[in-house]
Amino acid sequence: MSKLLVPADDRRAIRRLAENPGPLPARRRGTRRLRPLGRVLGYLALAVFAVGLLTPFVWMVLSSLKSPNEVFSVPIVWLPETFVWSNYIDILSRADMLTWIRNTLFLATAVTFLQVLTGSFAAYGFARIRFPGRDALFLVYIGTIAVPWQSYMIPQFILLSNLKVSNTLWAIILLQAFGAFGVFLMKQYYETIPEELSEAARLDGLSEYGIWRRIMLPLSVPALASLTLLTFVNTWNDYLGPLIYLRNPDLWTIQLGLKSFASNLYDTNYALLFAGLTISVIPIAVIFLLGQKYFIEGLATSGLKG
Repeated sequence: MSKLLVPADDRRAIRRLAENPGPLPARRRGTRRLRPLGRVLGYLALAVFAVGLLTPFVWMVLSSLKSPNEVFSVPIVWLPETFVWSNYIDILSRADMLTWIRNTLFLATAVTFLQVLTGSFAAYGFARIRFPGRDALFLVYIGTIAVPWQSYMIPQFILLSNLKVSNTLWAIILLQAFGAFGVFLMKQYYETIPEELSEAARLDGLSEYGIWRRIMLPLSVPALASLTLLTFVNTWNDYLGPLIYLRNPDLWTIQLGLKSFASNLYDTNYALLFAGLTISVIPIAVIFLLGQKYFIEGLATSGLKG
C-alpha cells in the first residue's frame, strides 16, 4: 500500500502546531468568558427568588414565637425579645386543634389513596387497552380539568345532599376520590414504559389486572409519588370544600378551625394563630422533603416539565 510521504520539516511544523494550538478565535474566547458570568447571574436570580418565597414562611414561624403585641408592631420586629414557646401549647389547649388535625389527616389520606388507586387504574386502560373511542373519551375526560368547580358546585351539593352524605366526611371523600389530572399524569408515565413488557406478560398468561399490579405499578414509583404528594397537599389545604359540606364543628378541618379561631379581627391572638398555621404546614413540609426526589423525577418523566 502506498504511503503519503510528508517532509520532515512539515511533520515538525504539524507537531508544534498540535502542541501549541495558539489563541482561540475571539468569538469562542468571549463565549468561554461569559459562561461563568451567566452561571453566577443565574445563581443570584435563584437566590433572590428563594428569599422572596421563604420570607413569608420565616416571618410566620418567628411570629408564632412572639407576644401578641409584637406580631404587627411598627417598625417590624423580626426576632422576638423573648421566644414564647407556650404559644404552641396554648393553641392546642384553647382550640380543638387535635380534632382538626385528625379530620384533615383522615381526609387527606383517604382521598390520596383513592385518587392514586382510581387514577393509576384508569390510566392503564387509556394507555394499554385498545377499545373504540378510547382517544376521544380520554380527551373528553381530560377536558374536565378546564371546567371550574364553581360552575357545577351547586348541582353537586344537591346530589350529595340527596344521598344523605352532606355534613359528613364522606362528602369530601366522594367529591375528590376521582381526578382527571391523576389519570393524565399516570397515562403519560405509562407510555414511557416499553410495551414489550406487557406483551411478554400476556404471553405468560398474566391478566390485565395482573400486568397493572405486578408490572406497571412497581415501575411507576416516581409518578405515583408525584401524584400522592400533589393530591395530599391539595386535600390538606382545601378550604372551600369543607366550608360547604362540613357544618358540624366536630368535623372541621384545620383550615376551617383556624378560620373560626380568627373570626373576630379585634379579639384574635395572632401569635396563637401563627402557631396553628405553623403546625398545619409541618406535615406538608416533611412529606415534600421525604418525597422530593421522586416528585421531581415523576414530573420530569411524565411530560409535565416547565
